[in-house]
Amino acid sequence: MWNIFYRNPRLLALTIALIIVSGLAAYNLLPRKEDPTLTNRNVLILTRFPGANAERVEALVTDKIETELREMEEINELVSTSRTNISQITVELHDTIVDTDEVWSRVRDRLGDVAQLLPEGAQEPELDDVVTEIDAYTLITALTWEQDTPVPYAILRRLAESLEDGFRAVPGTKHTLVTGDPEEEIRVEVDAAQLTALGLTSADVSNAIRRTDSKVAAGQLRGDRNDLLMEVEGQLDALEQVRRTTVQTGPDGQVVLVGDLAKVRKTVAEPPSDLALIDGRPGVVVAARMEGSRRIDQWAIQARAAVETFRQRLPDGIGLQIIFDQSRYVNDRLNTLERNLIYGAILVLIVIFVMMGWRAALLVGSALPLSSLMVLTGMRLLGVPIHQMSVTGLIVALGMLIDNAIIVVDEVQARLRNGESPSQAVASSVRHLLVPLFGSTLTTVLAFMPLVLMPGGAGEFVGPIGISVILALLSSFLVALAVVSSLTGLMHRANRGETARTSWLQTGVSSSRLTDWYRRTLRGVYALPLAIIIGILALSIGGFVASSQLEEQFFPPSDRDQFQIQLTMPAFTSLRETQRYVQDANDMLRQNPDVKQVHWFIGDNAPKFYYNMMGGNSDAANFAQALVQLHSAERSFEIIRELQKELDQQFPAAQVLVRQLEQGPPFDAPIELRLFGPDVDRLWQLGEQVREILAQVPDVIHTEASLKTGRPKLWLQLDAEEARLAGLDNVGIAAQLQQTLEGAVGGSLIEGTEELPVRVQLAQDARRELAEIASLDLLPAATAGRTGLAGSGVPVEAVGQLTLRPELASITRRNGERSNTIAGFITAGVLPATVLSKFEARLEAGGFALPPGYRYEFGGESGERDEAVGNLLASVGVLLVLMLATLVLSFNSFRMAALIGVVAGLSASFAMWSLWLFDYPFGFTAIVGTMGLIGVAVNDSIVVLAALREDPEARSGEREAVITVVIRSTRHVLSTTVTTMAGFTPLVISGGGFWPPVAISIAGGVTGATLLALYFVPSAYILLMCRRSVPQEKTAPDVLAAATGPSPMTMEPGSV
Repeated sequence: MWNIFYRNPRLLALTIALIIVSGLAAYNLLPRKEDPTLTNRNVLILTRFPGANAERVEALVTDKIETELREMEEINELVSTSRTNISQITVELHDTIVDTDEVWSRVRDRLGDVAQLLPEGAQEPELDDVVTEIDAYTLITALTWEQDTPVPYAILRRLAESLEDGFRAVPGTKHTLVTGDPEEEIRVEVDAAQLTALGLTSADVSNAIRRTDSKVAAGQLRGDRNDLLMEVEGQLDALEQVRRTTVQTGPDGQVVLVGDLAKVRKTVAEPPSDLALIDGRPGVVVAARMEGSRRIDQWAIQARAAVETFRQRLPDGIGLQIIFDQSRYVNDRLNTLERNLIYGAILVLIVIFVMMGWRAALLVGSALPLSSLMVLTGMRLLGVPIHQMSVTGLIVALGMLIDNAIIVVDEVQARLRNGESPSQAVASSVRHLLVPLFGSTLTTVLAFMPLVLMPGGAGEFVGPIGISVILALLSSFLVALAVVSSLTGLMHRANRGETARTSWLQTGVSSSRLTDWYRRTLRGVYALPLAIIIGILALSIGGFVASSQLEEQFFPPSDRDQFQIQLTMPAFTSLRETQRYVQDANDMLRQNPDVKQVHWFIGDNAPKFYYNMMGGNSDAANFAQALVQLHSAERSFEIIRELQKELDQQFPAAQVLVRQLEQGPPFDAPIELRLFGPDVDRLWQLGEQVREILAQVPDVIHTEASLKTGRPKLWLQLDAEEARLAGLDNVGIAAQLQQTLEGAVGGSLIEGTEELPVRVQLAQDARRELAEIASLDLLPAATAGRTGLAGSGVPVEAVGQLTLRPELASITRRNGERSNTIAGFITAGVLPATVLSKFEARLEAGGFALPPGYRYEFGGESGERDEAVGNLLASVGVLLVLMLATLVLSFNSFRMAALIGVVAGLSASFAMWSLWLFDYPFGFTAIVGTMGLIGVAVNDSIVVLAALREDPEARSGEREAVITVVIRSTRHVLSTTVTTMAGFTPLVISGGGFWPPVAISIAGGVTGATLLALYFVPSAYILLMCRRSVPQEKTAPDVLAAATGPSPMTMEPGSV
């Protein structure tokens, strides 16, 4: 049973073939992406309440919706902003929620229930398009107008919809988006004076048009043999039909038509809700996202082919370009990681060849591709795509991947040299190593389980690393015992006729002089075990002390050749004014030689071109966002800093943020302080104090408060007596002004597959100035729409006075509590934790204190990091108990298990030393590297401790025997150390912000792991055995030492 694969070479060959075929098939079929897909646990609820100020919106809309939603236990946080005319609520679910569709469905049901409680005039709450996964668009294209004539948005819109249909026809397309396309409408521009002369209002005209538009069912004829639907002919289908619509009929039969009162034309909505400026040209953007189960390289080929096919159909004057192609970044990222993996594997094989000889190098080297292919098969079964995180897991496991193979090859070769037959050597080696290798593998698997079990966005982002490492460890364990052991026996059988050779090519480099020196060194060290233990403990404590000097980081920023710009104007700015600022900023950016392209999205967020970009600025006339494409990513941080300085100087009236793309779960701002309290005015005052302090912190470039005041607003102060005498009331006046200025929709016109609303409103030129609005005539309710009461209008200025004064622009709440979030944006390349510590110091030095009933907390990157670390540590306690149980059962000793536990803790200090020496911050990537280091350290120490427990003389703590065992084990420990360092060398050399902390933590820390395995563990073992009698020790055999035969570490005495 133990040598079944050796005894059945055909079974061995078929097993290897199965591993190869399944792995290659998985490699070909696995989806490929740049980053992991995150579950969307956030959604936006918009409720419009025209004419209501922020306080009314909060009390009558926001509070009622929040009260209804707070009853749902799945909701973690409700963040609301009540502004004039609109309520905006962001719903965030708990990190543990995975099936979000069912939760969002129940949210919709509750919104339907609360809609009945909203005041008259408030629209039904709208749940933003729910996307279950957070992911970037795969391909973003743009149709642009290449001529200098007025932009035909109607044509661009139709073409964009046709291109969208083309993307939907590509197999594997999941979602499409068209943006930057102003809505079309039929505009009926009325003359106010003429309406008043006829005793009409805008509402009368829109109602007349609506009555003519008969797009409703008119019953059904039900006969004995047939059922026929009926419809009244007369629906609007042409502009001329709108013009011929009857508005009023006089006593003498005189008819007033819409065309007599107004200009009727087809146009785009004014002002438009959003616009796009593509590399300086107006355009409409079409974006497509593929399904997560597809290979991006294959889908992108088909999508680009659809673009080229569509390009042939375009009329003159319209261009089509691809402004973002994610497949390029995915291919570059994965190719780089795969090259690093291959280079690392080559270096590992070279090290094995030098230290163990060519045969051992071939045998150990076979474990690398076979284990990697098994990992790919496991990823396919578990549905884990190929992306930077899953490939990183393979790189992290590279050093541990060959650990088991080295032990197995050494063990089999040692037994063969001791005279056992190949069949016996394979069987006894597998039987002897099964428990210790399983114990060490399981211990390392449990060390990486927190990454897999971690909930939330951070867990979904780094979880694939843990999955890949665990699959690699289990695969290497199976390959080493089943395949490598059999291949070792078969290779010996094939070469047993050869004469014995002592060349280093056969056995690896060795030196008797070096071994003698090493023996003397160990003899001196083990003579003072307590001193060595104290010295290593002091060194480890120094590492933890050094860690306190490390700057903290959540995830490093992306090293892409792209970044984003967010331009925010004052709250009352019109979209056209924002557009003018954007045009000026665009002209300035295009003069920069490092900038390749700039694409602006005005009034809305850009289509998500990076997976963790934040939204929340829909329908914002004062907002614009840009995608900036550089020629190269080499100087991205410097370019961002330069452009930030130039834009701040050029546009002092706007808040311009040049922001680098971040890795990991998203956050609104790197620095956030959230104030909570009951009074809005007091919260605003406290927020301004905080902003003043934050603005003085070095590297803070902009600050922002969520609670905004000072928005100018026109107020009509009515004279109640004059309004009563004129037959007017407050509600009637507000309704007439709303319909006249903003328009009233009356029916719609069908044009192809498009439904264009018919909007009746005052001409734009007649409502631009304050005097024009003051002179508008209001009709008493008893007069409006009645024939024969012409000329009875009352000017607005006759019933009240128009004044301009500020009002509260917005009110923000968090979980039902009024709040004011102060956000700070920092210089690119500066760590948020560094700025936050300076901010906290200034708050304390400035004596900032809150009155009773008020409190504050920190959010931003710090809040996300603390939450993620809490999620990571949530399962550590249980896993530590399982690891301890594994070690106790393996060694049958609590003391030996505790010794390995101490090694695990001490090894982390050497990762801290490495980060400190190479000046890297301590972030999530460093935590992953530290976990990998602990795995290497634990494995090496288990190997040494198991060898000590197996040797009869060393088991009792006899120093010379301990020295001999340690020398035999040194080849394996050094092989692991050097191969680990070699495997991570390409990652260190490749640079960037993401990979070096991982590589430095492991590659730099293995030196300390070597010290622990070769010096700390034997010294501690000698010290423990000196306090225990030999007879007592012999009565407690452990599982690892239960098997008989030579040591699993077969480095011959006299060679290093």
